[in-house]
Amino acid sequence: MARPKNILETITLTIATNQPLVDQLESLVSSGLFGKSSTEAAERLIAKGVLDLQREGQLLASKGKKQKSSR
Repeated sequence: MARPKNILETITLTIATNQPLVDQLESLVSSGLFGKSSTEAAERLIAKGVLDLQREGQLLASKGKKQKSSR
């Protein structure tokens, strides 16, 4: 089944990392839960980290409003 089209503009971001981290990302990909490439796995982990910070109130939501903590 094809993924739905992303409604947000995609922006390319380049990062430099080390081989052990790439190996870990590839291991996540092989689990089948983190995309089909190490790049997709990295994007999913970054997105999750940003959402976690927003929920904790440590990062502003994308519309400039602080999100309420669920605690």
